[in-house]
Amino acid sequence: MPREIRITPSILNANFDDLAGEIQKVAAVSDLVHLDVMDNVFVPNFTFDFSAAKKVIESSALPVDAHLMVMNADVVGPEYAQAGCHSVTIHVEATDDLPSTLSAIRRYGSRSGLAVKPNTPITEYSDYSDLVDMFLIMTVEPGFGGQSFMDPMLEKIRQARKIIGDRPIWLQVDGGISVETIERATQAGADTFVAGSAVFRAQDPAAMITSLRILATKVTD
Repeated sequence: MPREIRITPSILNANFDDLAGEIQKVAAVSDLVHLDVMDNVFVPNFTFDFSAAKKVIESSALPVDAHLMVMNADVVGPEYAQAGCHSVTIHVEATDDLPSTLSAIRRYGSRSGLAVKPNTPITEYSDYSDLVDMFLIMTVEPGFGGQSFMDPMLEKIRQARKIIGDRPIWLQVDGGISVETIERATQAGADTFVAGSAVFRAQDPAAMITSLRILATKVTD
């Protein structure tokens, strides 16, 4: 059975002064919108505090896929689930109690996501797969948009696909996804794609999402 392809454009490279309008541009062709939350501690950049993020979540024309690049994810993760996110992804590097936090995210009604930075092995976290609705493989160092896709991460995507097997767990990749890289990521096993600069720096963001989906779907057919 072909894998279902999901495109989740990141608003990291969108116009922050008109996020509602930016999301509306892609609402008809996107599956979710990717909300990058950075605290300038876990990563060297700041995007939204909880109050500002909550306004985006409440006003978004698309379900929100929150990616928390923050410290103290054990506390922050469940807060974003309670705020109404469709999906909440935490980093293994920022948690003290992964099972409890993943379970809490689910308990508050969100899909639970588990992210690893480029230097963190995914195989060490296979035992948590029953608590995870999505694995997120970072294909750049988290913190800034517009970085180049790291091809060595393709092997980590393949490893994650083996861990998932036939289970309905999404496999997301984030970083450097474009028309030049999405086919390689799909071939390695990914099915859910975060695209930021490729979408919001395009002349027609919606058309770009459609192009990305066509390229990925072609690989899975």
